[in-house]
Amino acid sequence: MSDKILIVVHQEHSTPGKVGEFLVRRGYTLERRCPNLGDSLPADLSGYAAAVVFGGPQSANDDHLPGIRAELQWLEKHALPQGCPLLGICLGAQEIARVLGAKVGPHSNGLVEIGYWDVHPTDAEEDFLEQSTTFYQWHSEKFDIPEGAVHLAENGNFEGQAFRYEQAYAIEFHPEMTREMIDKWCTSERGSKKLRLTGAQSHASQLDGYDRNAQASDRWLDEFLDGFLPES
Repeated sequence: MSDKILIVVHQEHSTPGKVGEFLVRRGYTLERRCPNLGDSLPADLSGYAAAVVFGGPQSANDDHLPGIRAELQWLEKHALPQGCPLLGICLGAQEIARVLGAKVGPHSNGLVEIGYWDVHPTDAEEDFLEQSTTFYQWHSEKFDIPEGAVHLAENGNFEGQAFRYEQAYAIEFHPEMTREMIDKWCTSERGSKKLRLTGAQSHASQLDGYDRNAQASDRWLDEFLDGFLPES
């Protein structure tokens, strides 16, 4: 069994955060690719234990960007057909949804989710989310649930919080966040402007939310990875 995991990021200084930390702790090595900076994606995934596509400031509808277009084609032609365990987070989830034929776009009321928001399990009989949990969010677009996928999590404003399609999982929330990452996102030139949008919590509220909710989010991530990763 391979000990290598492919991670796909969207900016030069992107970090896999706690997802990367938890994977390395389990003995995996991370192979980082950033198509937006010209990196290619492997057509053959047999040498990887899993792949994770992270979030980013782009949209899954940004076909005009070569990097996003390459990711969508890779998901459709290689990652999904080969059945490699695949996790999409936020933008990565939206890309998976779009490739599977679901609509991705802004909320009809212009809402965003930035900060800590409750996520609830659906009635799907799967061991994904045992109880309502407060996760970190940072998104202004949403995805519908693709036909043939299992809807796993939801909330009042954004019904599509998580789904599974065969061995691929798509989650809208961000379990990878550290306190330092939240601070960086909120104080960046691009991020600080988004804090004015409807549905965005203040910088201070987000840091307080981390202190109150990180333990439960970390526990969920640890349990999810146990089931997501192939048995050695």
